[in-house]
Amino acid sequence: MATSVTETERKYEAPSDASLPDLTDITGVATGPEEFDLEATYFDTSDYRLARAGVTLRRRTGGSDEGWHLKLPAGEDSRQELRVPLGKATKKPPKDLSALVRAHTRGQSLTPVAEIRTNRRRWQLSNDTGEMLAEVVDDVVTAQTMGSSTTTTSWREIEVELGESGDRELLDTVERHLGDAGIVPSSSKSKLSQVIGVKRDAGPTLGKKPTAGDVVLAYLYEQRAALQNQDPRVRRSEDDAVHQMRVATRRMRSALQAFSKIIDRDETRALTEELKWLASVLGTSRDLEVLHERFETALHALPPELALGDVAARMTRYFAPLEAKAHQDSVAALDSKRYFTLLNTIDTLLTAPPLTPLAADKAKDVLPRLVEKARHRLDVRVQAALSANNSDEPLHEARKAGKRLRYSAEVAEPALGKHAKALRKRAKDVQTLLGDHQDSVVARPVLLELGRGDENGFTFGLLYGQEVELAHKTEAALPALWHKLSKEHL
Repeated sequence: MATSVTETERKYEAPSDASLPDLTDITGVATGPEEFDLEATYFDTSDYRLARAGVTLRRRTGGSDEGWHLKLPAGEDSRQELRVPLGKATKKPPKDLSALVRAHTRGQSLTPVAEIRTNRRRWQLSNDTGEMLAEVVDDVVTAQTMGSSTTTTSWREIEVELGESGDRELLDTVERHLGDAGIVPSSSKSKLSQVIGVKRDAGPTLGKKPTAGDVVLAYLYEQRAALQNQDPRVRRSEDDAVHQMRVATRRMRSALQAFSKIIDRDETRALTEELKWLASVLGTSRDLEVLHERFETALHALPPELALGDVAARMTRYFAPLEAKAHQDSVAALDSKRYFTLLNTIDTLLTAPPLTPLAADKAKDVLPRLVEKARHRLDVRVQAALSANNSDEPLHEARKAGKRLRYSAEVAEPALGKHAKALRKRAKDVQTLLGDHQDSVVARPVLLELGRGDENGFTFGLLYGQEVELAHKTEAALPALWHKLSKEHL
């Protein structure tokens, strides 16, 4: 089983004759240097799919953390590193790690693409109490590509990695000191990208006057990255991963639907259906997660004398097998040809988007009326819900319309600015309120099942009553939130 650490670091280019600044000037205490040699073999597909996604997979010997390392994007300057002991295998990565990159490999083989040898000198920066703030390493690197033809190159680089007690302000301070010594930020995010000449695909950058197509495609690029970044986290059952992956699929689907006048709807209809399938598969796991947490929170809020019997244990017995089965089903879906085909379809969409003539027009001229169309959709559904006798299903439809408006405004925000941001926030308020109502609708039959014929039935009955009360409160609060939303204009 892989162990996980999160590393936050910055890399710098250093001329061969550059001298490091006095590191004691930065934190007061600098120990080192320690010197050691590292050897690493990097694995990727023949077309460098991992490198293009900002992912690296290597087998490294030497140093205190030798082993198999998989590095995944984890925000600005940060990556999640998953480690597996070296073992006997040298030609193939461990199954634990290769399974986590299937969203990129999709059946393609992982083979050695580069060998990198590093002579490293390391200093540790600490404060006066001995807490380790950062690690600074000075690397002399010799690298060789592997395959039908090889090239060899060498360079020097500096890495600064935060310790447990360090912060980003310290990174900025170290960077200023390095800059004074002529050591500048590296153009490569990893040693592998430096040797193979492949950079991470960051997607399009929006200019000051983007077209409508530019804005929508930039958003779709973001959601593809989010979907793929969450894939290994879902496989590892990490906190909130299913939710975030499901949100990425819904955002992409909403964008394709709401902006069908920009990206031809006929060409994306099949894709939106597949995104709906993926969201549905993930939804089972997510719904169980939400309900379990919801019930535990409500139970802990009850006065102790009203929690009769071992209600928490009853919940665990109910949810544990269902959650395990839902996770298995989610991972099976992520290993399926259908999922890989979905990812390939997204890639094709972004590489050769079926843009309409409207996509070439200025975003500020086109996007407002399409976002307003999503607002009108919400207005119609809220009116229908408020006038319905049994409002559960109409409110659910209004919630979905509120979500589409929120994501539509989110797409347009880079081009339309503060007005789109304000509209997005109001739409989120409505969506959240109606989401609480829908969660209550889903929760009630589960509470009935838990309480029926159980010695803890009284407590589950109390929780049921709270869900009914919550639903009434959300229904009563909707008109005021809807009114606030109506005041926001693009």
